[in-house]
Amino acid sequence: MSKETISIKKAFPNFSNDLIQEIEANSSFQTFKAGDVIMRTGQYIKNTILILKGQLKIYREGEDGEEFLMYYLQPGQACAISLICSTKNQTSQITAKVVEDVEAVTIPLALMDKWMMNHRSWYEFVIYTYRTRFEEVLEVIDNIAFRAMDERLEFYLKRHAKACGCKEINLSHQEIALELNTSREVVSRLLKKMEQRGLVNLHRNQIELLM
Repeated sequence: MSKETISIKKAFPNFSNDLIQEIEANSSFQTFKAGDVIMRTGQYIKNTILILKGQLKIYREGEDGEEFLMYYLQPGQACAISLICSTKNQTSQITAKVVEDVEAVTIPLALMDKWMMNHRSWYEFVIYTYRTRFEEVLEVIDNIAFRAMDERLEFYLKRHAKACGCKEINLSHQEIALELNTSREVVSRLLKKMEQRGLVNLHRNQIELLM
């Protein structure tokens, strides 16, 4: 069994052996460093990405450079938007940035329709990916529409901690403000209040969650 097969089986245990063989035969194994932008808004999408290791951040960019975080991609996941674009020759409406060094499989979108028909495990994976991301985006929309900024900040921190599986968040107040579309001063003031309530410990460019 090749190293690539082992990596795919570990990250995607529900994939059939036949599907894994086709992935190996038709795909490219790539690595990306933290900070790399591997998909930009307006770029034509030619491949979908399966994450074997590391973490990607998927977000929308505003005209003034502000970011709207949509979701994170972890090992065993794929970008739902790139799967959707496989049905049409569409450009990306999102940006994908590496948070932690990534090992991934890039699959030509031309294979998507064939695999949907020929591989039940791929069909189930795609449907599950659509549903999971739709529910996650709905949660983000609800958070923005119905919560005050202090609740949004707490939701953001918990979500980030869940994505990285850690309690220490290595982000500056300015980076958080950019993603929440607010000012650094507002974020700093709210974080200070959270510290006073015993919810976090604040360090330089790091927030330790106590929640």
